[in-house]
Amino acid sequence: MKIIHLSEIDSSMIDLVGGKAAGLGEMIKAGERVPDGFCLTVESFKSRNLPESELIAAYERLGGGRVAVRSSATAEDLPDASFAGQQDTYLNVEGADPLIDAVRRCWDSLHTERAVAYRATVGIDDAAMAVVVQRMIDPVVAGVLFTANPITGCRTEMIVDAAPGLGTAIVDGTVVPDHYVLGNQAPALPDGDGCLGKEQLEELRHAGRRLQEHFGSPQDIEWAIDAAGTLWLLQSRPITTLFPAPPDTGDTRLYLEFGHLQGMLRPATPMGVSLLKTGSGMWLKAVGATVDPHDPLPRLIPIGGRLYFDLTDFVRNKSMRKRLGTSLEVYGPRVQGAVERMLDDPRFAPQRGLPFRLGSAVKITVRLAPGAIVGIVRSLVRPDTARAAAYRAVDEMRRRTTPPAEPATPAERLRWVIEDSHKAVMSPDMMGLVWPLTVGMIAGLVPSGLLEGVAADDELDIVLGGMPYNVTTEMDLALWSIAVNAREHRDLFLNTPPEELATKYRAGDLPDIGMAGFLDRYGMRAAAEIDVGMPRWEEDPAPLFATIANYLRVDHPEQAPDRRFEQAAQKAEKMIDTLSRRARRRRPLRGRLATFLMRRSRKLTGLREIAKFAWLPALQAARRQLLLTGDDLASRGLLERAGDIMFLDLFEARAAVHDGADHRDLIAARRAEYERELRRPAVPGALLSDGTDVEALAPQGPVEEGVLTGMAGAAGRATGRARVIRDPAGAHIEPGEILVAPTTDPGWTPLFMTTAGLVTETGSPVAHGPTVAREYGIPAVICVRNATHEIKTGQLITIDGTAGTVRVEEEIDDAISG
Repeated sequence: MKIIHLSEIDSSMIDLVGGKAAGLGEMIKAGERVPDGFCLTVESFKSRNLPESELIAAYERLGGGRVAVRSSATAEDLPDASFAGQQDTYLNVEGADPLIDAVRRCWDSLHTERAVAYRATVGIDDAAMAVVVQRMIDPVVAGVLFTANPITGCRTEMIVDAAPGLGTAIVDGTVVPDHYVLGNQAPALPDGDGCLGKEQLEELRHAGRRLQEHFGSPQDIEWAIDAAGTLWLLQSRPITTLFPAPPDTGDTRLYLEFGHLQGMLRPATPMGVSLLKTGSGMWLKAVGATVDPHDPLPRLIPIGGRLYFDLTDFVRNKSMRKRLGTSLEVYGPRVQGAVERMLDDPRFAPQRGLPFRLGSAVKITVRLAPGAIVGIVRSLVRPDTARAAAYRAVDEMRRRTTPPAEPATPAERLRWVIEDSHKAVMSPDMMGLVWPLTVGMIAGLVPSGLLEGVAADDELDIVLGGMPYNVTTEMDLALWSIAVNAREHRDLFLNTPPEELATKYRAGDLPDIGMAGFLDRYGMRAAAEIDVGMPRWEEDPAPLFATIANYLRVDHPEQAPDRRFEQAAQKAEKMIDTLSRRARRRRPLRGRLATFLMRRSRKLTGLREIAKFAWLPALQAARRQLLLTGDDLASRGLLERAGDIMFLDLFEARAAVHDGADHRDLIAARRAEYERELRRPAVPGALLSDGTDVEALAPQGPVEEGVLTGMAGAAGRATGRARVIRDPAGAHIEPGEILVAPTTDPGWTPLFMTTAGLVTETGSPVAHGPTVAREYGIPAVICVRNATHEIKTGQLITIDGTAGTVRVEEEIDDAISG
């Protein structure tokens, strides 16, 4: 079938007619008014055999005259890829020869540079081109209707942009359209002398509601109104940029993104979320809290695969709302400001009642208080002994994490994951580990308050540099030592792709540089490592070989990471002496206390990473058992492959193991959604239940040309070429370049050891990235909105980690040529 009338098309025919034609056919079947037309299917495109006589005959049956010739690619108007403007449309085409020429040009537009690049960006390998031919409408006004606000994400607002004449001027951006915001219930009122009246806006609103209901998602609709006042619908496709909406609770809720505090913006797998909640539930039960076994953390909500905390009840609490601003400083100024603005929103007016069970809070306090007092005092008095005990606790938790003996059944493996995998690590105080950790964090933060007016922020940051006893720093330095061992095989490790090196390593075909010992200690780590669904380095060491190649490019002794770390430690000790003398002269009592805490900080603050490090062996062991269970389910035909089990939760996996439930369709849908979310460039830090990105509501402040503003992460200044990296796996960075990333967690930190500085889009001063940056003595600027898009690899930038700014420098050559 080479030519088919639009009225005969539906969404099931997308592979034959492309996305645009499929959408038009669906609109016609839904009873909407669509210009008459037909589709030349992909069959002709695939053979590059244009049936000219059939095409002309269909054109004549349409009545001849002026038509619109529009591309309709099979990868167009999809839920995760709109392809807006990527292929060509030709208007006012009249006559047989111009029609044939327009069709061929539509075909050619599939392979333009912009279309090929777009497909690569959204992960589409190939596509075919159908072509839609429709009668031209002569509009007096035309435009675009969004059934949700594409800027803020709000699902209770529709946006209409309209202009006289053809709507292409709006799409092309060549005119400033009249702009209308239609509230969910408010009447549609025209703004001043715009080109649309109240009745026309209401007609558009009703059309938008019908199409959104028909297609099942918010729509981007092109429309036109002719001289007779008739509304014609020209296209409807999903709004692909919207962040997924929170679950509908029937109430306005405020959600706070949780992952970026851990340096994780990629989506979590369903199994990752499920095990996180189950493990946390074990801890809550251990301290005496009442826990729902089906959802131990009901306030932690996965939205778009990211973890959000439901902050609503805290915002509405009369006493707690007053302290929210201070407590949210760790989220950075944008998220903090967004939440503070919600305090004035009548939907979050204060209400009576606590946001938690008072009885549970009392039980937890009584259970933890005695040990906390003893542990904190011991850590202050004998920090070396407390630190040594913390390391012993890590080893003991690892020893007690014992999987079921082999041979084990899938049911036994899954029972162990659910009931036993986290028992050791989720003891009330993690075998006493949390108290020296807590003292270390306090000792690192309190001196800034005690020395206010005495010490500058950048001086206090120096005190935190070269911090010993950080397990992540120790890991990075251990990897540097392996790179030193690899120098005698430099060409092999520098010029062989990391994936090939990983294959050779597993086959035993690489020189021994110490990788086996490293993986024995750190093989449970990875980027986004709190998600059990993520492969560990022990499974895929390719990222480590990529980092080793980066380290081998270091050719200046002073750039060596161990030397930089040593220098940062020396500067820290010297700064403590300087601040101690200064403070004791000006504030004797505070000065002595601040000096004591700074000294304790050097002994304990490095432990801030140790709690998660202690948890990782349990996640590693659970992952191994889950994959073995998945392998059994795959052999029974219930999964396509073992790793698919990570796209189920623990209850669904149990149903598959015990009842033979087949979840393959569910897994395929979740995997597709997961892969779409992996490509999402930005994640809202604060989200309303109607989908509104709260940060997008903030007024734009003054912007200095060439300067991006964020938040201080680690003191210092650096100028260098930017290296934009969105995934650390296989990443290449030259010594002295400045790393620009969406966020960072410990899986990223090996890259820090050769970089001159760090810029991230999200983060917190206490998150992994800026903490490790301070310890290496490199400047860091965090919370720079859209940094990975505003900054390009190779640009010369200057970052100021104290002021929290990034300046894109004007190149000398550019200045001369300009």
